[in-house]
Amino acid sequence: MRRRNVGGVNYFTGLEEDGRTVNESIELAVAGDQAKQGRRSGTVQGFAMSKEMERSEKIMESKVMWYPDSKKNTQMDRFRSLVNRDFGLNLATYDELYQWSVENYAEFWAEVWKFCAIVSSKIYEEVVDLSKRISDVPEWFKGSRLNYAENLLKHKDQDKVALYAATEASDEITKVTFRELSRDVALFAAAMRKMGVRTGDRVVGYLPNGIHAVEAMLAAASIGAIWSSTSPDFGVNGVLDRFSQIQPKIIFSVAAVIYNGKLHDHMEKLQSVVKGLPDLKKVVVIPYARSREETDLSRIPNSVFLEDFLSMGKEGDQDPQLEFEQLPFSHPLFIMYSSGTTGSPKCMVHSAGGTLIQHLKEHILHGSMASSDIIIYYTTTGWMMWNWLISSLAVGASVVLYDGSPLVPTANILWDLVDRLGITIFGTGAKWLSVLEERNLKPAETHSLQSLHTILSTGSPLKPQSYEYVYSSIKNNVLLGSISGGTDIISCFMGQNMTVPVYRGEIQSRNLGMAVEAWSYDGKPVWGESGELVCLKPIPCQPTHFWNDENGSKYRKAYFSNFPGVWAHGDYCKINPKTGGIVMLGRSDGTLNPNGVRFGSSEIYNIVEAFEEVADSLCVPQYNNDGEERVILFLKMAPNKEFCPELVQRVRAAIRMGLSARHIPAFILETEDIPYTISGKKVEVAVKQVLAGKEVSQRGAFSNPAALDLYKNIPELQGF
Repeated sequence: MRRRNVGGVNYFTGLEEDGRTVNESIELAVAGDQAKQGRRSGTVQGFAMSKEMERSEKIMESKVMWYPDSKKNTQMDRFRSLVNRDFGLNLATYDELYQWSVENYAEFWAEVWKFCAIVSSKIYEEVVDLSKRISDVPEWFKGSRLNYAENLLKHKDQDKVALYAATEASDEITKVTFRELSRDVALFAAAMRKMGVRTGDRVVGYLPNGIHAVEAMLAAASIGAIWSSTSPDFGVNGVLDRFSQIQPKIIFSVAAVIYNGKLHDHMEKLQSVVKGLPDLKKVVVIPYARSREETDLSRIPNSVFLEDFLSMGKEGDQDPQLEFEQLPFSHPLFIMYSSGTTGSPKCMVHSAGGTLIQHLKEHILHGSMASSDIIIYYTTTGWMMWNWLISSLAVGASVVLYDGSPLVPTANILWDLVDRLGITIFGTGAKWLSVLEERNLKPAETHSLQSLHTILSTGSPLKPQSYEYVYSSIKNNVLLGSISGGTDIISCFMGQNMTVPVYRGEIQSRNLGMAVEAWSYDGKPVWGESGELVCLKPIPCQPTHFWNDENGSKYRKAYFSNFPGVWAHGDYCKINPKTGGIVMLGRSDGTLNPNGVRFGSSEIYNIVEAFEEVADSLCVPQYNNDGEERVILFLKMAPNKEFCPELVQRVRAAIRMGLSARHIPAFILETEDIPYTISGKKVEVAVKQVLAGKEVSQRGAFSNPAALDLYKNIPELQGF
C-alpha cells in the first residue's frame, strides 16, 4: 500500500471498494477493536460494531430525550382549542391539528393572524386564492394594509428591555428598552427620509449583530424601504456579488470589528465596496470598535458619521414622531441571498406580511414564546436566523445580540450570558455544539442554566450524538429543537414543538401549514425512506419573486423544475412514520447515488465524525463522462491524530455496519481543510465542481476559499 501527499491531500491506493474487495470479517475485527476503545463524551465510537450493537443503535434512534408537559398549557394547545371552538372540531393531538392546517390552509392562516394579534390598519378581503398552486406564487391576505416595523414596535411605550447587546471585547452589556428603541428608530427613519429614501428603495447594512443593525432595519421597514444585510466577515467580492444586484441608496457600515481577540479594520473593504455601488447616495459609518477620531472618511465619497447622519432627522429640539407606512401584505421587506457558492447569488425578495406571520407562528405556536422570554441566537446579519431572531420583538420578548467569537475569551462565553441575563431560549449552529463536545465541555457542571427551557439548532443536520451530548452535558430537561428550512423561505419547514416528544436524531415535527413530504424521483411520497423534501401547497413565506428576474424563469428553475407545481426545496430527508419526526440528510444537489443507492452525505457524517481521530469530513460524488458516479470521502484529522490504513479500515467497517456495503466510499482521503460558507455551512457542491475540473469563481461566499484548491488535480482521482 502506497501513501502519497499531493496538494495537502493524503490518500491510500488499493482501497477502491464496491463492497467486495475488503474481507468483511477483517473489517468487523478492526471495528471491534474500535469499540473496545470505549466511549468519548458518552458516544459509542465508530457506531454499531456488531449485530447486537447495530440493533441497539436502531433502538436509540427512537429514544425519547424529552417529553412535553402533561398539563397541555402551551400556546399550541390554546391555539388548538381555539380552532376546535371556531370550527366545531375535536382535534385532540398535534398530528390532527397539523393535518387540518394543511388541508384547510386558508382557514388556518386566518386563525394564525387572529391568534398572533397582527396589527393592521385594514383587514384583508381574502386570505388566498385556493385555485392557485404554490408555483403560481399566490397573493396572500389581499386588501390588507400593515407595517412590519409597527408590529415589532407595538410595545413601544414599555420600559421593558427590548435589546441586550454583548460583545467578546467587553464585559459591559448595553440595554435598550422598547421605548428607547422606538425613539431611535424614529430618528433613523427621519434621517433616511431627509436623504430621499422612499418606499421600495433599498437600504443595506454591512454590519455586525448589534443594536445599530436592528434600528436601521426597522427604520427602513417603517418607510417601506427594502432592507438587505451582510456581515463584516464578508469580503469585498462577496458583498458586491450581492449588493450590486439591488442598487442600494444608503449603506450603513462600521469602522472596525473585534473578532477572536483581534481588531479588524473595515474601512479599506468599505472603500472598495462603495466604489462598486455607483447608485449610493450616502455612506453612514458607525465608529464601532474604533473611535471617531481614529476613523478617516476622506477617501469614501458621500460618507458621514452616524451621529451627523441622525442629526439630519431632528427638527430643532423635538424628537421626530415614528410613522409607519401602511403597505400591502406582499410588500417587499427583505432581500436575502442564496449561498452563491456555484454562481451569482440569487436575490430572494421576501414580503413583510409573509415574513411576519410565519415568524410569529414559529415563535408563538411552535416555541410557545411569551413577552417574558429572553432569546439569543448566535448569528450574523448575513444569515436568515438574524431576521428570524429580530421578529421576536413582535411578541414582546427581549432579544440578546452577541457580536464576536463564540469561543473567545472562553468557550463558555455564551453560557455565561445565559446565567447573567436569564436567557430562556438559546439558538446556535449544530457545528458549535459539536465543537463543545469535542472540547469535552460540560456546561451542566459549570453553569446554572436555570432559566433555559429551549435550545435550538440549525445550519446543518444535528447529529444523533449531539442530542446525547446536550442532554448529558448541558441540561437534561431542556427542549432541544433542531429546526430546518432556509433562506428560501426565511423560516422553517419543520422544527421545535412544545407538544410532542424529542426523539434522538430527529427534528420533532413538520410545522403547521407546511404541507411537507419526502418524494421519490418519480414524484411519489415515501415514508420511512429517503426522499426529496417538497412542499405541496402555498405558503405565505415563499419569496414573492427574485430580484432582476422579470419573467420568473430563475424562480421557476430554482424550485419547480423537478416536480411541476410542487416546491422542491433542494434538501434530502426522511420522515419517520412512527414518530412523525424528520431526519435531514443533506442537500439534494449534493445527493450521493452510487450503484443506484441514493443517500445524503450527513448519513456518512453521522458515522465518520463519531471517530475521535476525525475532526471533520466531507463526502462528495465524482462523475465520469458516462455519468457513472463514485463517492469520495475526505477526512480532516483531529490534532495529533494520524491518517493511516488502520483508520481507513475502521471507517469503512463502521459505514458498512451503520449503513451498508454499498454506502462505502470508493476512496477515503485525508485533507488539510474543508471549505465552509461564511454562515458556517459545509460546501459540497463546489468541491464536486473542482473534482470535475471546473473553476469556482464565486469565492466571496466562502470563509476559507483557499481550501478549494486542495481538491484540484488529485492524481488518484484522475482517469475515472
